[in-house]
Amino acid sequence: MFCPGLDKTNCYAPAYFKFERSGQERLETKMWGSLMIRKSRIFMMAFAVLGALVLMPNLAKAEKLHLDSAKVMGPDACGECHKSSVESWKGSHHFSTFKTLPRKKEAREVADKMGIKRIKADSDCLSCHFTSAMVNNKPKPIAGITCESCHGAGRDWIKVHSDFGGKGVKAENEAPAHKTERYAKSEAAGMIRPGNLYQVAQNWYGCHTVPNEKLVNVGGHAAGSKFELVAWSQGEVRHNVWYSKENQIAPVERQRMMYLVGRALDLEFSLRGVAKATTKADYAVKMAKRAKKARKRIKAIAKLVDAPELMAMYKAAKGVKLKLNNEAALTAAADAVGAQAMAMAKNYDGSKFGGLDQYLPKASKYKGK
Repeated sequence: MFCPGLDKTNCYAPAYFKFERSGQERLETKMWGSLMIRKSRIFMMAFAVLGALVLMPNLAKAEKLHLDSAKVMGPDACGECHKSSVESWKGSHHFSTFKTLPRKKEAREVADKMGIKRIKADSDCLSCHFTSAMVNNKPKPIAGITCESCHGAGRDWIKVHSDFGGKGVKAENEAPAHKTERYAKSEAAGMIRPGNLYQVAQNWYGCHTVPNEKLVNVGGHAAGSKFELVAWSQGEVRHNVWYSKENQIAPVERQRMMYLVGRALDLEFSLRGVAKATTKADYAVKMAKRAKKARKRIKAIAKLVDAPELMAMYKAAKGVKLKLNNEAALTAAADAVGAQAMAMAKNYDGSKFGGLDQYLPKASKYKGK
């Protein structure tokens, strides 16, 4: 029944019901029913549009996330095989940030300045500090910084990566040819394996050089951490337990490559930061200073290491001005540095780079234990 106003004595039945009324009354009832049906349709359409508008911010936030939430499997899925690695992770800040970050005074101060009411419900925080998955068709943080934060969202590759050659076949019994094929298929499906040093490091630097100008200038967030790949990877986040139960540090050759690639990425992401800066404020100044320092460091390393990629990086960075409104040139320089870093990670194994040993951090300098 349709009841205009609050007086229920004026309720009308829909026009398709028949009553003993005059022709004028039947006409008025029919007209009222048609009007209310049209209003209902308009209301439903408006409601649908309003719903879409309400969901748009969530969808926009999902697009900014470091990982595709729809493809995130969560640490428990990785822990089915990599139990020791997950246990190592549980002792790290990457794990504890899920609970501790929203309670930190500094985090709350940044959030307040940014107008963020709930730290776990805004992409400015979710992108780097949390791992989000789809829960009830919405992206929702499920953990801190997890396996997939570095190795890629697992939905498309986790089954291939976990298949050692059929039912009952374990890793130690896997045929070498199957292992090679499994690795290739996993990587093709989006897995970032440790051997792909540039991509793994790229994920790290993508957060440790903050890619958000407003977060720094308005929120007061740091523009980045004093991040160095060897020291930060060999401390509390180290999880070399798949082939070695002792969780040993990386071999010196690997450390050399990590140091090289890390310093190259520091330059690349600093340039990208300057490129995105729009105002002469804290973010732009700090990114420019970081880029200058990284560029100078690459030049020094190039004198110790016989790798032409290093000098190519330096020249690309030296040939561009670290200034505002220069995004195209700075981005091109960053792309050039990245391409050289990728080639270097692929073409060398660190065995001939002993000159770098003086720069490798000692165990006492590792980030965490």
